[in-house]
Amino acid sequence: MSVDPFPAPVRRSIVRGLNGRLRRAVQALSDGLGTVAAHSERPWASITFAGSRHRLRIEFSGAQEVEAGERLIAELPEHEFALVGQLVADANVVGVEHTMLPEPKLVIDCEILLLEEG
Repeated sequence: MSVDPFPAPVRRSIVRGLNGRLRRAVQALSDGLGTVAAHSERPWASITFAGSRHRLRIEFSGAQEVEAGERLIAELPEHEFALVGQLVADANVVGVEHTMLPEPKLVIDCEILLLEEG
């Protein structure tokens, strides 16, 4: 019998780019639960600011995930995000679908306006 003195490395997903960082930050509000089913981005600009508007659809299945999704709904509008080089100007839940059968399911649509810092 041999024993490996070095444990296998833990694989962690690498999040690259602004979209990935934003998805991870939003999912952190629901303890990492839920699945991002869709994510769209479109440019946004005013006379003084430039940025992008993001729309995310996040699906939660099962009682534990639905509870986590409800926390996301409560916390998203007031949450202070920390995204390097970006300022979250607006974050809102714009749609919610909640079903109980055959199992609890919650689908959340949210929009987030990011402004470029600097």
